[in-house]
Amino acid sequence: MWWSRASRFLMEKQTLPASSCSLVLLEETKKSPLLLTNGGGYPPAAANCGLAAGSGGAGPDKKGGVAAGAGPGYQERETWTRQMDFIMSCVGFAVGLGNVWRFPYLCYKNGGGVFLIPYLLIVFVGGIPIFFLEIALGQFMKAGSINVWNIAPLFKGLGYASMVIVFFCNTYYIMVLAWGFYYLIKSFSSTLPWSTCDNDWNTASCIEIFHHQDCKNASLANTTVGGSNMTCAELADGRSPIIEFWENKVLNISSGLDEPGNLNWELMLCLMAVWVLVYFCVWKGVKSTGKIVYFTATFPYVVLIILLVRGVTLPGAYDGIMYYVKPDWSKLGEAQVWIDAGTQIFFSYAIGLGALTALGSYNRFNNDCYKDAFVLALINSGTSFFAGFVVFSILGFMAAEQGVDISQVAESGTVRVSFSLYLQFVGVEGFITGILDLFPGKYYHRYKREIAVAICCLLCFIIDLSMVTQGGMYVFQLFDYYSASGMTLLWQAFWECIVVAWVYGADRFMDDVARMIGYRPFPWMKWCWSFITPCVCMGIFLFHLVNYKPLTYNNDYVYPWWGEVIGWCLALSSMLCIPVSLLYKLFRAKGTFKERWTHLTTPVWGAHHLEYMAPDIKSLSSMSPGTDDNKVIIFESVM
Repeated sequence: MWWSRASRFLMEKQTLPASSCSLVLLEETKKSPLLLTNGGGYPPAAANCGLAAGSGGAGPDKKGGVAAGAGPGYQERETWTRQMDFIMSCVGFAVGLGNVWRFPYLCYKNGGGVFLIPYLLIVFVGGIPIFFLEIALGQFMKAGSINVWNIAPLFKGLGYASMVIVFFCNTYYIMVLAWGFYYLIKSFSSTLPWSTCDNDWNTASCIEIFHHQDCKNASLANTTVGGSNMTCAELADGRSPIIEFWENKVLNISSGLDEPGNLNWELMLCLMAVWVLVYFCVWKGVKSTGKIVYFTATFPYVVLIILLVRGVTLPGAYDGIMYYVKPDWSKLGEAQVWIDAGTQIFFSYAIGLGALTALGSYNRFNNDCYKDAFVLALINSGTSFFAGFVVFSILGFMAAEQGVDISQVAESGTVRVSFSLYLQFVGVEGFITGILDLFPGKYYHRYKREIAVAICCLLCFIIDLSMVTQGGMYVFQLFDYYSASGMTLLWQAFWECIVVAWVYGADRFMDDVARMIGYRPFPWMKWCWSFITPCVCMGIFLFHLVNYKPLTYNNDYVYPWWGEVIGWCLALSSMLCIPVSLLYKLFRAKGTFKERWTHLTTPVWGAHHLEYMAPDIKSLSSMSPGTDDNKVIIFESVM
């Protein structure tokens, strides 16, 4: 629905730029207010004022050029049909492996309930500030992960870095969904293939029932128990049919990275099916994904609740839950606990991927993203904590069945099926949004988005073929450990804070947020962006670097040196985008260093900013009534 809003601005002539372009634009807007709708064109007079991309001087005011492509023919940006679409999209983004598996694992590893102390502390000094920063930046600039850095064009490498990271995430994360789809298909058989030891892929060590009650006495080590004709000593080395189905059937894993082996055609078909599903859910943009999200975001919670109800009724569930939450206060003194808390937050909040920026860019300009950030952070962290009860109630049961300690089950590396298909949707959406924002209106094509999504899905599928071979798990771990690791996300988050707080200006961005939501956020956000969060990010980053350990698989297979080189190339391909892009732009620019810096850090505004960034009302205080120098301008806008 369209409605009108008229507001009056009084402005002195001397406050206008020398070219008086602002006056011309505002007068043209008065005549043709529809030209300044969100994402639309700008008045023809702007062309005569030279408002091209990158033009405009620097200074304390909101000066800068109008982004190229903002003129006639510029395609209006989509917005969410309902604001709840945005909330549900972010909620769907919250339920992934980072919440369902990684948080419970880190929680029990780092002192149980004690882990919540460093976790919550870093949530408020790192997680929420950057989470809010990315959403607000996307909403303010109305652009994806690349063009959003028109706020300081010299640091546009941040956008390219996030695009590289999210591309790698899209490539390897979908394998989790392919494995889940494979299990779903196999579950329709009359007898679950992972429930028995009578299959071709099972070994002599496969045991269906462990008879651990008969082997509690150490003196019975050589006694044959049950009907398995195995001694208690042999039972200790037994393998569950669940693990053998995963390693011998699903993965059919080879001996190392240097032996790729054959393609698993069943897994390849599952991978193809998942990519086709992702394509048809993303190809029409937020108008279609906004409808799908109501199922993909809520269904995982239904599944988690069902699993929790079932899990707590199983034998051994209580021991598993107590293992999860029992506090070990001595862990607070270990640096690794605090590091794990920091990396977990950046991982589960999806910071630095550009996806949050893309989702925020489809918001209404006046949406209260400050309130949304706190609500979504609560849902994200709450999901993590809740999922821990689900996971460890089942792990307690598995440990009781196998007669082993819970820690052995938790670290065994068995299958973890993600519930969140929408996490993949958002990753692809973030990547496509960034790509399409690079093409101005003159490159408009009716099926531009559909073609871009198809190319993205096809390219990722081709790369994924290396992960459905016998050596595919080794390739998958390379991507997981290096391409979207804690180091790359921490590096990205550090520079985001530095650019917004120190290059663009923390107070300046707080003013921009106030323009959008109608009030200034608590100053804590500004302090975090400026000092606390960059220090936290860099501290954890350096700790990771100093304590780097080579990648292994199942604590047994050590990757060859050339495998580590490939991994570091994946990591550096995103991290180097920032310094390389910065140096390239500085060397290509002309003038002194100060002139280059001033020009390259001048924001490039989009067409929608002309509507909302009118002269500040504070300039009224210097006006003298009744003089000819004063000019009253009626600035009418239609939103």
